[in-house]
Amino acid sequence: MKLKIPLLLKIVIAILLGVLCSLFFPTWLIRFFVTLNVLFGNLLGFIIPLLILGLVAPGIAELGKGAGKMLGVTTLIAYGSTVLAGLFSYYICKLSYPSILNQGEMVAQEFISDNAIEPYFTVDMPAVFGVTTALILAFVLGLTMIYIKGTTMKNLMFDLREIIIVLINKVIIPILPIYIFSIFLKMGGEGVVVNVMSLFIKVIAVIFVMHVLLLLVQFIIAGAVARKNPFVALKNMLPAYFTALGTQSSAATIPVTLACAKKNGISDNIADFVIPLCATIHMSGSILKIVACAFAIAFMTGMPTDIGTYIEFIMLLGITMVASPGVPGGAIMAALGVIASVLGFDANLQGLMIALYIAMDSFGTACNITGDGAISMIVNRIFAKG
Repeated sequence: MKLKIPLLLKIVIAILLGVLCSLFFPTWLIRFFVTLNVLFGNLLGFIIPLLILGLVAPGIAELGKGAGKMLGVTTLIAYGSTVLAGLFSYYICKLSYPSILNQGEMVAQEFISDNAIEPYFTVDMPAVFGVTTALILAFVLGLTMIYIKGTTMKNLMFDLREIIIVLINKVIIPILPIYIFSIFLKMGGEGVVVNVMSLFIKVIAVIFVMHVLLLLVQFIIAGAVARKNPFVALKNMLPAYFTALGTQSSAATIPVTLACAKKNGISDNIADFVIPLCATIHMSGSILKIVACAFAIAFMTGMPTDIGTYIEFIMLLGITMVASPGVPGGAIMAALGVIASVLGFDANLQGLMIALYIAMDSFGTACNITGDGAISMIVNRIFAKG
């Protein structure tokens, strides 16, 4: 029987091995892995715009199926919840990070210091088009495909989505542990790994506390709208929360989420519509993590953390999250384009983002689907008869 190791465990092992091997690997061997790191980073840069187009465009088009007032209201609430979770994360980070992290401690100069380890060679892999072009094209195609009668473009976009998902599942996700290993091996060889590991521990602790606070806020608001006890409603959603911790997939948790929502008195027809839809478009836990991780890395590297930049980042991220494929780590893959284009993170910083995000992946998924229960309470109050 083939042993299947969860992605999170693979990432943890990769980080630990990277740090450990940096203590005794000769420079020539570290350079070999640095070369792999650069090549994979360039490949990611090539794939990201295609990933955005292939996931966002059909995702938007599918929202038009069964279009109606409930779809519009649910989508608006889900997007609002996702954006507000991002802003909530930003301001909590802005308040808490200065007391636990040192601004500019992990300055960019440390990545290009006298101890910098360069690859043996690199291969340029220019993208077919830029990230912004991909986003605009995805929105235009996705919105117009809702209204056209023809199926050729829709089939093309759906096939492109399948190709992208295969690339994520069969190429990117399997190579990720090696990519993360090489990043930490390089940082260990250059002597900056201690700062990064201390960053991980502190940021993960802050993110966990924020997830708990976010769920409390969501259910207090939903309870006030639906006129239900928010704490009882949240308690009824706990089976879905703990199921998601294990599956790391909103889609795989839908049957349990449905049962929990119905236990909260949500009518069958509303629950059957809202819960599967929100499993795709409501990403409050994911955006909270991404914003918190990005802010931490930007803060530690002395990059801008102004509210203007992060509002743009959060608004675009809220839309891009719809594109998240239902695989562990899928949300961060879909978000890489926005992270690179708006925040200016290079391949190394994107690698840190991936590692930080996946370290908390199951908690973000659990937060997402538990929040779906809060949205279903609000939609039920608006549309339930009687």
